[in-house]
Amino acid sequence: MSNPARRALLLGVPAVLFLLLTWQVVGHGPLLRADARLSRDLVHPDEFSQVLSDLGDIQVAVPVLALAVAHALWRGRGAGHARWWLPPVAAAVLMALLPALVVPLKDWTARPGTPVVPPAVGYFPSGHTATAAVAYGSATLLLLPWLRSPTARRTALALCAALVLGVSYGLVRHGYHWPLDVLASWCLSAVLLTALSALPGFSRNSRRTSSGTPSPNNGPS
Repeated sequence: MSNPARRALLLGVPAVLFLLLTWQVVGHGPLLRADARLSRDLVHPDEFSQVLSDLGDIQVAVPVLALAVAHALWRGRGAGHARWWLPPVAAAVLMALLPALVVPLKDWTARPGTPVVPPAVGYFPSGHTATAAVAYGSATLLLLPWLRSPTARRTALALCAALVLGVSYGLVRHGYHWPLDVLASWCLSAVLLTALSALPGFSRNSRRTSSGTPSPNNGPS
């Protein structure tokens, strides 16, 4: 599968799934009953789930992204790549604009919380999950082009997945969110991160080409 086709798939499938989940929440569809049953089976508030959910706090996730942004700016400027500033700036802008996307969705869907949280609405989609996925995902995308070995890149991807899954598990386990709230944020974040990764400079090949190093497509420059 070509890169454009793969990217279209990564954009289209999560986007459609997010729309379906939102439709179920707004229309009080039958999927919400299954969601409630699953939540009852999973909820068990404890200290461990609290610690995991805290990894999705802005105070924790955003500084991690800020370090990755600073590293990418430093390495990109030093390497003299074309548009070296674009990936870190785009990642920072995406993180800053995320609340402007998630908060209106919360207000519009007005989904009540689980029985273990105080009565309120605005739980769909999960803001903590979106924060964790976009912050840790963007940080990983910024670091991947600078990691030399496949093992290091696989480790970075595995750590990112572990952090996002940990936050997601903690939120559902503690009862802060319904499972569908978390799943919707996965879908939304997948769309945002796929769009971010399409920008120039987020791949090792584009960095080699922009700096004038031979690439397998155009030969010596």
